[in-house]
Amino acid sequence: MTSWLVITAGAVLGLLVGSFTNVLIARVPSGRNWVSDSSRCLSCDQPIAWYDNIPLLSWVLLRGRCRRCNSAISWSYPAVELTVATLFAAIVTMFGISVWTVVLLFLAVTTVALAVIDFQHMRLPSALIYPSAGVVATGALVLSLAQGEWSDALRAIAGAAILGGFYFLLWFAYPQGLGFGDVRLAVPLGAALGFLGWGPLAVGAIAAPFLGLIWSVGAMARARSVRGIKVPFGPWMIAGFWIGTFWGADLWDLYLTWSVG
Repeated sequence: MTSWLVITAGAVLGLLVGSFTNVLIARVPSGRNWVSDSSRCLSCDQPIAWYDNIPLLSWVLLRGRCRRCNSAISWSYPAVELTVATLFAAIVTMFGISVWTVVLLFLAVTTVALAVIDFQHMRLPSALIYPSAGVVATGALVLSLAQGEWSDALRAIAGAAILGGFYFLLWFAYPQGLGFGDVRLAVPLGAALGFLGWGPLAVGAIAAPFLGLIWSVGAMARARSVRGIKVPFGPWMIAGFWIGTFWGADLWDLYLTWSVG
């Protein structure tokens, strides 16, 4: 059982890294430098002081407004910070302190950034997908070498091939309905789920289209139309991935118990 001190530290670290995640969301789509450029207000372009850039707290104290120009600061900023903090705490709680924990913490940052970017711009930048794939592959390799057991790594390769291949076929059959960024994203997500087990892979793969369908039906209902509705699919792939990661094994066992008896 992971101690509350470690879980709390994970949540605090998640808040801090969540602020960096907002930087990725704001800069990666436009190709801006996310390493050295200072944070600026999107309305008045003035630098943001460190005391106005404290995760969550600054947004609350400023009441969601820029100190200089009084322009509204989107609620998405604290929402992203809270989401990353929640994922960090959940990952540490479930996986403790391990190599795979580091892999999942990295994915928490990139997947949250990718989900928001896809909602805002309808695209999934390779600048975030490729490093995610590299980290998953490295983590699987390091753990397999350390344990002298290659079944998990082989299952990760199978997961990447199965999920990536499935979405490639969907893209090939109907490229207007699915972007190739979704195909790229399926590879690291499939590999990570496969590394965890067949149950997480199955649940994560099934959850994504199910959630996407629910969102699409809701979007069409709000628009009262089935035409011209564009729905990003990346966020639902990512939501399915985290469902598979945290609850996939248990849900799969419940399904097998119910279906087989």
